[in-house]
Amino acid sequence: MTNLVIDIGNSFTKIAIFEKDDLLKVEQYQQPDIRQIENFIGSNIIGKTIISSVKQVKEAWHLSLVDKHPVVYFNSGIKAGINNHYKTPGTLGADRLAAVIGANYLYPAVANVVISGGTCITYDYIDAGANYFGGSISPGLKMRYKAVNEFTAALPLINADSDFDAAYGDDTESAIKSGVQNGIKYELEGFINNYIKTQKAYNIILSGGDSIFFDTLLKNSIFAPYIKIEPYLVLKGLNAAIQKHND
Repeated sequence: MTNLVIDIGNSFTKIAIFEKDDLLKVEQYQQPDIRQIENFIGSNIIGKTIISSVKQVKEAWHLSLVDKHPVVYFNSGIKAGINNHYKTPGTLGADRLAAVIGANYLYPAVANVVISGGTCITYDYIDAGANYFGGSISPGLKMRYKAVNEFTAALPLINADSDFDAAYGDDTESAIKSGVQNGIKYELEGFINNYIKTQKAYNIILSGGDSIFFDTLLKNSIFAPYIKIEPYLVLKGLNAAIQKHND
């Protein structure tokens, strides 16, 4: 038996099949249809299905899928082994909650700092006792570059540069890179330091589209030995949630 895991975001839908904890296959769609999903499932026998969405699900494929496979909808009521102390759990982003569940499931009994780099950068912390209290949200890498351009009259729109490693810029373009990328680097280090200052054992888990870029920013820091890159952390968290559901 396999688990079907579906994560519906604002721009893309990610679909994965797991055999227990093993990720067998994953695909990303902009607007999937039921034929694509059924082709993706192929000959796999689906035991459990979980859907997580940042929006109300109205797509036609969803109705067809529900007719064929029993579905569990991921929400803040699914504990999946963690103690959620968030004051307004109904407003907690499903992706953030799934990532924290995934971190605790993959690396139990140790403190985990979960950093996801996408449209926004999210920082979440779960302690060794599986207690989650909350985190932080800040503008993402591309959003910062875009803001510098859109909210000024003369500054250009430039792209991130993973090879940039200067303490300051000596022209306008490099000054923007320094401000944006060093700003994120110092932000990463500051948040991590704040979370782990009382911890003897911890992980820094990087996820999301900018995880490799963040790893580059931190490669020479004191935190480098503690970094683990988990590009499919949300999907793994959803899989953990469906496995623990009704256990």
